[in-house]
Amino acid sequence: MKTDIKVEADRLAADPRITDYDFWRSLKNLNNEIFNIANNNEPIPFAMIRWRAILKQARMKRGHA
Repeated sequence: MKTDIKVEADRLAADPRITDYDFWRSLKNLNNEIFNIANNNEPIPFAMIRWRAILKQARMKRGHA
């Protein structure tokens, strides 16, 4: 699973069509959605956690924290 996340993060980080703003906005939206789900005491889908990890790694590869 960890290699899948790394491969996907590498692919997204190398894609010139995706801007740094796209990464930031997507990560912000995803974090907000996870926060809302957690506040309602609902289970957080594993796919959302996975995509958050992918987006974070892709942003770091582009040089943003």
